[in-house]
Amino acid sequence: MQKQLIKAPNDVLETRARRLEQRIIGVGKELGAALRELMGSLPASPRGPGDLANYLQIDKVLATRVMKTLRASEPLSVIHVSPGPGPLRRVIEAAEQKRVRAVTAKRARAAVDEFEKLIRKEAGDRSALQAMISAWLPDSREEFELRRKQAAYRAMSQLIGASVETLLATVFIHPNADGKRLDVVWVFGVLGLKRHRPGTRVRLASRRIDRADAPRQPVTLNGRPVDDMVGLRLDAFSSDPPPKLEVHDGGEVIRYTLPDGSFDPNASTDLVFAEVNRAELDRHVPADSGRRAYFFAEVTTPAVQLLFDVFVHQDVYPGADPSLAIYDTVLEGVASANDRGRDLDRLHLEESIRSLGRDLRRFRASAAPRYADLLRTVCQKLDWNPAEFRGYRCVIDYPIYGSQVTMVFPPPVR
Repeated sequence: MQKQLIKAPNDVLETRARRLEQRIIGVGKELGAALRELMGSLPASPRGPGDLANYLQIDKVLATRVMKTLRASEPLSVIHVSPGPGPLRRVIEAAEQKRVRAVTAKRARAAVDEFEKLIRKEAGDRSALQAMISAWLPDSREEFELRRKQAAYRAMSQLIGASVETLLATVFIHPNADGKRLDVVWVFGVLGLKRHRPGTRVRLASRRIDRADAPRQPVTLNGRPVDDMVGLRLDAFSSDPPPKLEVHDGGEVIRYTLPDGSFDPNASTDLVFAEVNRAELDRHVPADSGRRAYFFAEVTTPAVQLLFDVFVHQDVYPGADPSLAIYDTVLEGVASANDRGRDLDRLHLEESIRSLGRDLRRFRASAAPRYADLLRTVCQKLDWNPAEFRGYRCVIDYPIYGSQVTMVFPPPVR
């Protein structure tokens, strides 16, 4: 007797996923065809959403979504952009008033009924169905993620009690004079900070996870210890009067806090400050260690946008471009890119790194006014040549609160 193979759980899940995908494709294909037939049978031929809205006496938003559905070529796209079953039935009723053929209207109603069954039985609601589709339809994933991130931003802004327009994290990587280590300079900024209720404290931090032999000794651009805000804050790029900044030195972690100020729901504040870490990291790694260099930005305040730039000296990691890793830090805290166990905490989002090319003097950022002046100020203070740096940028709209955005470099071995 032949033995039956028992499918592994992963195989069963993959089979179910394929069946669901085919079910959605089938419903989308028929829905698109039925709606195109319905619109094609109208006595008039509306040219755009405005014409369609006036002709069928429906609102323009609904007419726009109907037109997008008609233009969708992929069945998955049809389901993604289509209005819901209720609005679609209103469109069919309006078309019937224009005396389309009964058989055409019947086909459209049947397709909408199948669409509704798909939502109710396979997903539970439309939002869950959109989440499923986003896994198979790359074009829809960015829009899906953006809307959910925007909703999360609104909610967390109210819960945390503060938000920023732009969360700025810029890091410079430069060879140390000893030839063995790297100097790391961080520029942090909260631009357009708003407090939504009194009693709110805003937090930032710089930290080193993979310890080196030398202790951390961060200083200001002028070489002063960062035990207070003197010289740390860059007043030329901050609000006037500049906000207060408290410094909490925890060795490997330096925490910066903007204490609760006078509450004005209509006021916004800018704060920019810089931290210099001499001989912060080893320039090379041992051969066959598998270790990587990485730099990361933490989303510690709900933000409309994260601007994360990494500027690397031409003699550092030559020929190496970074990859992007975004971690969920809720369960295990801040992640080391060298801890492969933390790969389980990675968030798979449609974000990317863009190469800016060479020479800091060419770099601008629309989200950060006077950004070029800021970069020039750092280089002048440290006597660095801006033409010797190459840049990498990751811009994220509505970054997820509590996430860690990481650029990972394969460093040269000794």
